[in-house]
Amino acid sequence: MSIAGVLTATVLVGAIGLFIGAFLGFSGKKFEVAEDEKVMKVRDALPGSNCGGCGYPGCDGLAKAIALGEAPVHACPVGGESVIHEIATIMGVEVTKTTPMTAFVKCHGDCKKTKENYIYTGVEDCKVQQFVPAGGSKSCNYGCLGFGNCVKKCPFEAIHIINGIAVVDKKSCRACGMCVEACPINLIELIPYGQKVLVACHSKDKGKTVINACQIGCIGCKKCEKKCPFDAIHIVDDIACIDFDKCKNCGICKKECPRKCII
Repeated sequence: MSIAGVLTATVLVGAIGLFIGAFLGFSGKKFEVAEDEKVMKVRDALPGSNCGGCGYPGCDGLAKAIALGEAPVHACPVGGESVIHEIATIMGVEVTKTTPMTAFVKCHGDCKKTKENYIYTGVEDCKVQQFVPAGGSKSCNYGCLGFGNCVKKCPFEAIHIINGIAVVDKKSCRACGMCVEACPINLIELIPYGQKVLVACHSKDKGKTVINACQIGCIGCKKCEKKCPFDAIHIVDDIACIDFDKCKNCGICKKECPRKCII
């Protein structure tokens, strides 16, 4: 090929490249979808944790939902009051008073208080335990399995395995609910942050079975139920359950509990 041919081909390719670039640039401007300014402001107000605790795909998804009126201004569980007020101002709505929440593990049966049927060696994953003999090595099939699925899921390092059970650091917890979702035996729940009296047991076994398995398991004796002056605690499925709306945190049930499972 002659030099003239090479130069012609180079110029032609360059021209085509310039044309395509100019066309794409024009098309990008022409068909650009302007992002809603309100969505951007709400997104900037959110903490950016992208934990998914709100039920949406990250903070971007929640910002769009709030801007479209599909989610309330307090939908972010980790932002706190300051974020709620900022988003409410952006949306031009009044702030709905919310109750701060925290995660709570309904089991205090650590390695010293619960019995083990055998020594387990295998995959350290809570979900795997449903496939091993007796649902795990611990005598109580309702207690914390201790392999930390919740720990792995928590984006705030607010839950740790201590002496065989999961323990929540309330100061670090943002009530995103990821640990609740991660627990295969539904042992973790979100409770009001200010709740002081709690039942640290999840067993639905009968009293004798509980006594043989754990030193502090609830046996459903109803002493707490009979003594509560606010009708705030009842035995349901052989386990004491507190109605947080009625509970005044007086601690009478704790004093009456012979098993010390009310903390």
